[in-house]
Amino acid sequence: MAMVIDIDARGTQHCETTALGVLLRHQGLELSEPMLFGLGSGLSFIYWDSKNMGFPFLGGRVKPFALTRNLATELGLKLLVRETTSPRRAWENAVAPIDAGQPVGLQLDSYYLDYFASKVHFGGHVVAMYGYDDHDAYLVDTDQQGGTVSTSLTSLAQARAARGPMAARHRSFTLTAPKKLSSPHDRIVPAITACADAFLNPPIANLGHRGIEKAGKLVRTWLQRTDNPQRDLPHAALLMEKAGTGGALFRNLYRDFLVECTQLLDSSDLRTGHRLYTEAATLWTEVAVLITEAGNSGNARCLAQAGTILGELSRMEREAMQALSRLGGNAWPHADRGG
Repeated sequence: MAMVIDIDARGTQHCETTALGVLLRHQGLELSEPMLFGLGSGLSFIYWDSKNMGFPFLGGRVKPFALTRNLATELGLKLLVRETTSPRRAWENAVAPIDAGQPVGLQLDSYYLDYFASKVHFGGHVVAMYGYDDHDAYLVDTDQQGGTVSTSLTSLAQARAARGPMAARHRSFTLTAPKKLSSPHDRIVPAITACADAFLNPPIANLGHRGIEKAGKLVRTWLQRTDNPQRDLPHAALLMEKAGTGGALFRNLYRDFLVECTQLLDSSDLRTGHRLYTEAATLWTEVAVLITEAGNSGNARCLAQAGTILGELSRMEREAMQALSRLGGNAWPHADRGG
């Protein structure tokens, strides 16, 4: 028996915004991927290291699923989340919306999915499921992973049951738009200022602009942090550029969000934020290149250079977010923006 919904899948870069786009377009709500990321206050930074980790992790976004919760709150969408420890109930939770004609979001560990090329455990991966038959589940993932893809029901069950960092208990979710939805464009300023405030006032030194400054100091020691620099440093750089980040550790996505905003709102602070994030995106790619080079060559000077650029990035992004945090008082809609 097969049940497949007709969905609109688009070329996208990041897993959570990919799934959100599928769910919202099915509700008649059309937003670009950068707009989904920005309205979900998705940009952040974390330098994460602990004794049980093989190598430090640089993260450029809020924690998994926070973006979805932020977006639902910002737009007034009904977010229905189900979690369970029972694989049988988890499957029922996933197929019930599909049987009712609605795609469903799933959080799982990408390691087990049949179509995933790089076998790395990541429990915060999100996909949209739009159908199933007796053997396979039909999913939408990022462009890099193949867009509309399928995986065996067995592999899906393993992926959903996985435990570990960032994993959730068989999490599935649906989004429903109210009949009278306020214009997403009216929520731009609150979403930007919330993101900026969190970035400027991190509770610990590993987060936000303080985290980037810390990374700038610690990245210099990375050759001593591993007994396999040829593997670990290029892999860290790959996660910054290719692993669902939209490049430059999500700065490209946020830059594109801000450029969309400048077409809707007239604000010098917004233009300043956009200009600085355009510069920052380029520098993040430079950092990734230097980290790769350090891993391949063993040359510590590359890491010293990467550390210097990260110091600049900390200052640059702090300045950008300070400008964006002032948006509340002085942004005006363009007269020609049209609704």
